[in-house]
Amino acid sequence: MTHAVTFVQRLTAGAVEVDTSSRRLAEYSYDASNYRVEPVAVAFPRNAQDVSHIARLCAEFGVPLIARGGGTSMAGNAIGSGVVLDFTRHMDRIVSVDAASRTAVVEPGVVLAELAEAVQRSTADQLTFAPDPSSRNRATVGGSIGNDACGNHSVRYGRTGDHVVSLDLVLADGTRLTATRSGLCATDPADIAATERASALSADLRALTARYMAPFRLELGRIPRQVSGFQLAHLLPENGFDVARALVGTEGSCAVVVGATVTLVDVPPSALLLVVAYDDIVDAARDVTTILEYSPAAVEGIDEHIVATMTARRGEDSVAALPAGRAWLYIDLDGDDDAAVAEHARRLTADLRANGRARQFREVRDPGERRQLWRVREDGAGLSSRLHLADGSTVTSWPGWEDSAVAPENLADYLADFRNLLQQYQLIGVMYGHFGAGCMHIRITFEQRTPEGREVMSAFLTAAARLVVAHGGTLSGEHGDGRARSQLLPEMYSPTIMEAFAGFKALFDPGNTLNPGMIVAPEPITAQLALADIPPLPWQTTFTLHESAAPGSSPFAEAVQRCIGVGRCRSHSGGVMCPSYRATGDEKDSTRGRARVLQDMVRGADTMDQGWASEDVRDVLDLCLSCKACSTDCPTGVDMATYKAEFLDHHYRRRVRPMSHYSLGWLPRWLAMTSRTAPVVNRLLASPLRSVGLRLGGLTTQRPLPTFASRRALRAEVGVPGGGTGDVILLVDSFTRGFRPEVAGAARRVIEDGGQRAEVRTDVCCGLTWISTGQLRQARKRLARTAAALDDGTDRPIVVTEPSCAAALRKDLPELVGSDAARRVARRVRSFAEQITAQSETGWAPRVALPEAVTLQTHCHEYAVFGAATQRRALAAVGIDQVREATGCCGVAGNFGFEREHYDVSMAVAELALAPALRADPEAVVLTDGFSCHMQARQLAPTAHASLHLAQILDPTLENDR
Repeated sequence: MTHAVTFVQRLTAGAVEVDTSSRRLAEYSYDASNYRVEPVAVAFPRNAQDVSHIARLCAEFGVPLIARGGGTSMAGNAIGSGVVLDFTRHMDRIVSVDAASRTAVVEPGVVLAELAEAVQRSTADQLTFAPDPSSRNRATVGGSIGNDACGNHSVRYGRTGDHVVSLDLVLADGTRLTATRSGLCATDPADIAATERASALSADLRALTARYMAPFRLELGRIPRQVSGFQLAHLLPENGFDVARALVGTEGSCAVVVGATVTLVDVPPSALLLVVAYDDIVDAARDVTTILEYSPAAVEGIDEHIVATMTARRGEDSVAALPAGRAWLYIDLDGDDDAAVAEHARRLTADLRANGRARQFREVRDPGERRQLWRVREDGAGLSSRLHLADGSTVTSWPGWEDSAVAPENLADYLADFRNLLQQYQLIGVMYGHFGAGCMHIRITFEQRTPEGREVMSAFLTAAARLVVAHGGTLSGEHGDGRARSQLLPEMYSPTIMEAFAGFKALFDPGNTLNPGMIVAPEPITAQLALADIPPLPWQTTFTLHESAAPGSSPFAEAVQRCIGVGRCRSHSGGVMCPSYRATGDEKDSTRGRARVLQDMVRGADTMDQGWASEDVRDVLDLCLSCKACSTDCPTGVDMATYKAEFLDHHYRRRVRPMSHYSLGWLPRWLAMTSRTAPVVNRLLASPLRSVGLRLGGLTTQRPLPTFASRRALRAEVGVPGGGTGDVILLVDSFTRGFRPEVAGAARRVIEDGGQRAEVRTDVCCGLTWISTGQLRQARKRLARTAAALDDGTDRPIVVTEPSCAAALRKDLPELVGSDAARRVARRVRSFAEQITAQSETGWAPRVALPEAVTLQTHCHEYAVFGAATQRRALAAVGIDQVREATGCCGVAGNFGFEREHYDVSMAVAELALAPALRADPEAVVLTDGFSCHMQARQLAPTAHASLHLAQILDPTLENDR
């Protein structure tokens, strides 16, 4: 114990950024694998000198050192019991891009997609970085080097190792060397000790190669995706003693990569996606050899399980572009011009028809449609974790055997035999992957919670290893061996090769401190499983969480286990999730980081054993904006806004809440009062008392407040509410009643302009402010009253002007109240944009001059609950096609942006999408149906027409100053 304390004291005493808090350790105890190992510290080095310092300390104290990129490893090789190095915070520079030499120099924390985009920008779209795994928008160069990652286009471009020119390394003792394609040298030529170490290590490596030359030639490098083990064939004389490539795929177990020089490839000027549908995944695999004759850039496959799950999760529209079938191949064809690529596709299609296995074909040229189709494939790992089966049930699948590979010509037979093996063990496997390279990603319904389930898992994996070896394949074709497969390597390699692997690691890392247990001297594959031995606690919730709880578990525990670590929430582009992470770049502010701390809470780990009282969980949830985007953008459907509301509800029972929970959480109650005294309140807020009042309420003084509306103003817009008649119920929410009554009037006029009578309701509440502040008992009471008031025995649509309130009524109402009335009301709810699309389908068209173009800020809750394209569809329906969309959270997100401690993050989030969109066209009409978005847009661009509701744009009686 004293030894460990001394190490931590020495580690944290220097200038290196180190975190040993229990919350931080929980965040980094997981990657995207089945495993959980708590580190002793997490370090965020700024340069190679920091890494060298940490390595020397770890070597001195015998503490493991684990290099980590995006934390998306599915094999468990990005976690460990020592110091975890996170390179993504500081060591993420693109040092240079040289178009002439077709190379780039990068630090290990650079995200793959960001490197590719930077290269394309600097070379006028002539060059790019080729490796493109599905996780490329959060996976890093360093992690890809560690695993020898490949990606969708590996048929054309091979593995990461094929693109490595040199690697800058820190060895276990802190020595800095550079590995090249012809040997080793000191990174700093003036470093005499490093030069001597490079010379001695080179001699030892040559001796090792000479000793094992025949086995290297016979057993290594036999198929394109033979990633398992170390790639020591690169040390052979005929391969030029390529130490750099020999170190690719060593999973951080031999050296820490602190820099890399990589090669760049051409960007084809023309491309086409050919989607081919089959009745069976094995039939699809049998056509691969024919397809490879046409030199495709990619041949990817998915099965019916992924498509069924995508349909259940994201609707029919998400897979509408797929031809009918039960298995699909995505074939990327490219070339110098469109005509040549089209002819290539025609000839390939003819050959596949002649084979007689393909059922339907679809050529896709539009880049947007291609991206939508690729998303089905790229979200495969997350989607397949919660499979929706044909009978309507759901099952959970896990990695462990998600990465095997065979030669492409053997793929069909391997898959046929593998399906039989699954049936033998009564397991379900979802199949997708890189068919053109013979690499399969198969997630399987292992039961890891029980000893019996773990025994089946171990037996199956051993049998699967023997099967893939019998087909001439490899245990890993991309993800590495890690904790998931290293124990099985003797099934694939001879004792002689295993001895060589151990010798290779010992030369680089004689003290075994670098990521121990990877490839050499592993633990059993069922050790350190995250799901093993979780206490069977009830975790009662107010929300009804629709989870199929495993024996001994609870719906809440199952819900937070939805996060499997794929890390899409850590991307900086695409979708809306996760705005706080995009603003701060800190793992704790990602959906994944929050989920991991919650997972430690339900397992009773360390300080999280306080359960609902945990301060660590409260802290990690603090910057969650409750935007709900993760419920849609996360491939596994993590709904952090719901989990946060549930946690806050329990956490603050018998505790004093933050003042903003009373000032903003009870806002509908205060608005009922201010509607009677609006002129007085507005005068007070314009006086010096404003700052005092805001501070007392826990609110920021830096944000302008809206003007409070009176009941008279509301009645002037909508008349006397109620009446009990109408084709449509127009529900005017608290925000619209209290601050934007003109929106209610415009909405009524637009609905009636479409030929329908609107019954205006102002007497019900969606409970949103109580939900977002975790006051769920109060929220449920109000929602129960709302359900009773609106459940009138009709099917009349309930149109809600505020999209966040519409989302609360659609989703939270049935989950909090749970009655038949609540479910009936929820099904009737429409956002105003949905109403406009429906009106347009009846032949209605607006009778006002419309803007040619708008800047659109879709409210996050509408995006999550009603769909990302809801607003765009409405605009297209009325003839507005020029839309600049600020895709992302506005940053206010209900109470979040008004709270004093969150103002800076709120504005940083605004700079991600909304602020740049407003600056791009300052004179544009800005569409903000959400009140939060409206307030942020007004602050960022306070012009006369800066922020309008869709109803105001379409209002037949209003003259909009555009």
